[in-house]
This record gives sequence, structure tokens and C-alpha cells, in this order.
Amino acid sequence: MRDVVKNTKLTENCSKETIKKFVDETISKLTVAEKVGIMSGQVTEQKLLDDLFLIEHYNVKPYPTKPVERLGIPNVRFMDGPRGVVGGSATCFPVSMARGASFDRDLEESIGKVIGAEVRAVGGNYYGGVCINLPRNPRWGRAQECYGEDQYHLGEMGAALVRGVQSQNVVACIKHFAMNSIENARFKADVFADKRTLHEVYLPHFKRCIEEGAASVMGAYNKVYGEQASESSMLLRDILRDKWGFEGFTLSDFLWAVKDGVKAVKSGMNIEMPCFCHYIEELPKAVADGTLDEKDLDEAVGYILRTILYYETRKDPQEYPESILGSPEHVQVAKRAAEESMVLLKNENSILPLDKEKTDKIVVLGVLGDTENIGDHGSSKVHPYYTITPLKGLMKKMPRAQILFNDGTDLEKAKELAADADAVLIVAGYIHSDEGEFLADRSDIAEMGGDRKSMRLHKRDVDLIQGVRGVNPNTIVSIVGSSAILIDEWEKDIPAILFSFYSGMEGGNVLADILFGDICPSGKLPYTVAMKEDDYPYFDPDVTEITYEYYHGYCKMDKENKKVFYPFGYGLSYTTFDISKPEIEVFNDNAKVRVLVKNTGNCKGTEVVQLYVGCEGSKVDRPVKVLRDFARVELLPGEEKEVVLNVSKKSMAYFDENADDFKEEDITYIAYAGNSSASDALQNVKFTY
Repeated sequence: MRDVVKNTKLTENCSKETIKKFVDETISKLTVAEKVGIMSGQVTEQKLLDDLFLIEHYNVKPYPTKPVERLGIPNVRFMDGPRGVVGGSATCFPVSMARGASFDRDLEESIGKVIGAEVRAVGGNYYGGVCINLPRNPRWGRAQECYGEDQYHLGEMGAALVRGVQSQNVVACIKHFAMNSIENARFKADVFADKRTLHEVYLPHFKRCIEEGAASVMGAYNKVYGEQASESSMLLRDILRDKWGFEGFTLSDFLWAVKDGVKAVKSGMNIEMPCFCHYIEELPKAVADGTLDEKDLDEAVGYILRTILYYETRKDPQEYPESILGSPEHVQVAKRAAEESMVLLKNENSILPLDKEKTDKIVVLGVLGDTENIGDHGSSKVHPYYTITPLKGLMKKMPRAQILFNDGTDLEKAKELAADADAVLIVAGYIHSDEGEFLADRSDIAEMGGDRKSMRLHKRDVDLIQGVRGVNPNTIVSIVGSSAILIDEWEKDIPAILFSFYSGMEGGNVLADILFGDICPSGKLPYTVAMKEDDYPYFDPDVTEITYEYYHGYCKMDKENKKVFYPFGYGLSYTTFDISKPEIEVFNDNAKVRVLVKNTGNCKGTEVVQLYVGCEGSKVDRPVKVLRDFARVELLPGEEKEVVLNVSKKSMAYFDENADDFKEEDITYIAYAGNSSASDALQNVKFTY
């Protein structure tokens, strides 16, 4: 047990009932000032801004609420994410979108365990880094912080991270609740959606994480239906508490999410973070003049204390010295995440993997070829003690080869170098100033991050790619970025293309391992790459009011019969796989879908089998198909394994607005099994429950 709690009569691993009894008795002993302190961050606004822009880096130490040591009441000690812990020299993982490309729940849970341990090592007990917002358009600046476009996939990966983090007795926070997917206008956008869209598209992943036991929920900056999301009784009480039975505590997004402290508390916002702001100023006065009942404070404090005391009294599975930050064991998990996430998009004439024995001279082109590029520089920025760039990764992998670097600004020189090499790697894409958290409201700093201005590469990258096309048959482009990038104007000119995302501290080493075949690529796109930007939902980064529609991503492309450049779930391998026609077994309103997967190629590899389900004869408009399960399967050459996927009748229910609840249907369903959402990659069978 932690030190503060030792001042109480609570014992290690005490029950929730014992904790509740203690909290009920303790609340009556607290003063109003102490209650408000428990509900408030203890950092000044100036300190936060200094951390972000001037003195130290953001969240270098946990941002606390106020403890009450005389009664043994611990505080919340907040650390941010989601690439890893932002404090100290923590392990830097690939961004969440990259990890989404792994489709690996077990790996994401392992990442959560590492992150939870490192939160503890820097003195935290709360992790605000389970970002599961849905990027309805790839231009959203913070798409890199979530896992992909599909709500089922988002929920499964988020739930896995929650399990891992909370296994280390750290409160996992899911964010940003809800409908937050415009960055530049996040402080002013008012978001609307019909009820069915809200409950079927923008909330299921949050509900999934609550069911997994997520102990905290962070509100959003944007408005929903005309109210601040962090002051919305509909979200925080009607849905979160009443419909879903959430028993943890809520916490505001930082500094500007709450506008009216009294309204926020009454609506169910339990903690205002991280600064002395509305709660400190408004709540004591409101209680004194009767505009706020002290029982409203008691309710919020009860949720906070029951949750924090539960985790502070659990027996720890390990010790948490500072030395575990970025430890070799933790870095290996980050490396594995990069290995499983990179997506091979094209491999014409099987030029990859490169032959180590025949590759004596490699040219790396592009300004990003030797740039430490781990993603956004906002609240998710991690500070690892090293980062391997693509150039450094190749130099380590091929110490006897001649490896040259050129930033590509001189096209004639780049062309000359490419012509004389055994292989050419062009690194193209984005950095933190192109996409990320919007931090341009300060006049004393350069513009940073925000929503993308374009879905295409910079002109410098396109000019470089087209300038060296055809010069060397072994030319590879590695794309760095968070989400879909349109590449139709140059894709045909390049034989091999790899989407490497922001791949974390070990990214350069992993890229080299994949290029030379020590790792067989297995990542799958967690988003759809459309043919043109207008195929995605409407996006305005400066919007003040917007309605989110039901269809987006592959569901929109299917419904509108639009051809896509790369489908959701797509990714090549150095080997080949055969997936059999699915067979169905149904019992107790659950369908088990069995397929045989065989490695028909010449090397060990991993396939991601995906199960989509469609409907026939529904009373309402339905997507052609929706993802309902997935599984990774590793196979040796010639090896065959059975994979069992599941879909319940309940998971195929639709939201009935009149009943204000989900309704199941006795209709015919269609199971589609394969290795992407493309129709030619799937085999199907009909079934009923």
C-alpha cells in the first residue's frame, strides 16, 4: 500500500465494500475546502503554460489534485500519453494509430503494462493516455493518438490498453468524451449527430472500455448539442452513469473544458484538471449561498475516493524504481510494436526484402531520412533518451555497406546518387508541425500541429519521388505519418512502398529489419485510403457547428460503392496465405466463425484474419458490413491453423431512437472472413441466430 493510505485502517487488497464504508465515513469529516481540493488540480495556469512552452516540458512530473493526509486520503497524480509516459526519459512507443495497425490485443495489453509501470516509476497513479476518439476524417490533427477508423477495433485496442495499465494499479483514463475529432476548432466546435449515429458510431468504443473496467473518463473541449462536453448531463449522467453503470470518476480536459463550475459538478464532472480554476473559485461560494448542494460535492468526492483508494490499496505486482524507465525490457516491447505495425503497401517484383549479400551501397533520400520523428509535440510528446532514425537504423543493420544520405533538395544530385546505388530508400511524410495537437494560440511561439492542411505529401517529397523514378529498380518509399495519405500521383512510379507511421524510439532499427527481411511485415491499415479527398466526410478545421453523419471510413465507401486505393485492413507480407471459406456454428445467440489459415509461401509470417458481418432484411438502413472480430495468426511455411472468430447477436443490434435503446433483429446475417475489408479479399456465408 502507498504511504498516505497507511494512515488509515484500510488493509492491502481490501474489498470494495470496505473501501465504500471507509469513504462514506470519511466524507462527513471533510471540510468544503478539502472536498473542493480533492476535486481540483493543483497547478497554476501559468505553470502549465510554462511547462508547455517555456521552462520544463509538459507533465515532467505528475499533475496532482490535493491529498488530505490527516485522514489518509491520497490524491490523483496525473501523467499523460498515449505514446508512453510523457514524464522522465520514458519508453517511446509507436503512436497509437501504428499500434492499431498491429491488430494485436495481447501486444497492446503488454504495452499498457509497461506504461502503467513507468507511470508508477515517475510517481503517478493516473494515466490519461487511452485515446479512443474516432477519426472520421484523416485530416484530424490528433488521429495519431487513436487506433483507427473502426469503432469495434477502437474499443478492442483501447480495452487492451486499459487492462494493461490498470494491472499496475494505475487508473486508466479513456478520452475525450465525446465526438472530439476536429483539432483546430476544438475549443469552439459544437457537434451534433442523430441519436443512432451517436450510439452506434461515436460511443461504442467508450462503452467497450467501460465494460473492461476503465476507471476514469476524460471529458472533451468541444460542445455537444449546444453544451460543453465536460458539462453535459446527457453524456456524463444519462449515458455514462445511468445507461452504462460507470462507477469510476470523470475528469475534465485541461484548463479550458469547463466554463461553469457549478453546472459541471451538477452534470457529473468530478474533477477539474489540472489548474486552480472554476472549481476552486466558484464551488465554495455556491455551497455557501445555496446554489450548489454540498451533497453534489459528496457525490463527486465519493466516486473519486472509492476509485483511487481501490488502486492505492492493491498489492503491486512488482516494484517501480526509476531505473525501469526506458529499460531494455521495456524498449523491446516498443520494438515489437514497431515490428508489428509497419504496413507493406506495395512490393512489385518482390524487390523486398533486400539481399544483404548483394547490397553494398544504399542511398537514403529525403529530409526525414535522418530526422528523429516520433510524432506530435503537444501533450502526447514522450522524451526517450534516444531515437533511431532510418539512416541510423540502416547503418547499424549494414555496418559494412556504404550508406549515403542526401536530403533531396538537389534533385540532380539525388538522381546521380540513386543511379549508382544497390538500393534507394526515400523517407517522405510529416512531422509534428504538419499534424498534431493545435498549439498556435500563443503569439510567442511558432505554429505547431493542428489539423492537416492536405492529405497529400509535401511538394518537396513528391518532387523527389518523381525526380528519381525509374533510376534504380530497388527504390523503396517509407511513408511517415498518422493516417491516410493520398499517393495516387506517384504510386505507380515506385516498386515498393511501406507505411511506417511515427514508429517510436526503435523505428529506424525496425525499418532496417523489415527492409532486409529479418522481420516479415504484418501490419494492416487501420483506416481506408480513398481515391480522393472528397470521398471522406466533410471536414472544416475552423468550423463552429457541424453534424457528424452515420457513415465514414470503409462503411461509407461500401455504401456509396466507391473504389478505394487501399482498403481498411490491407497489408502485404513477404509470404502468402490462404484463408478457407468460413464455417458457422451458432448457439446461445453467439456465432462462432471458423476458418483455416495456411502459409503458402516460403517464410514465416503473420496474417490478420478479419470478420465482418452484414445484414439482410433489416428494418433500418445498415452498413454493407461492419468489423466484429479479428485475430493474428503466425505460421511457418506450409503450416495451417484453425482460427475461431465470434460475433454475438447483441453486437449486431441497432439503436432504436424511439425506444432509446438497442434492438436485436431476427434476420439473416452474412459473415465475411478474409484479410481486408475489400470484397475480393473476403469469403462469406449466411446464418441466423
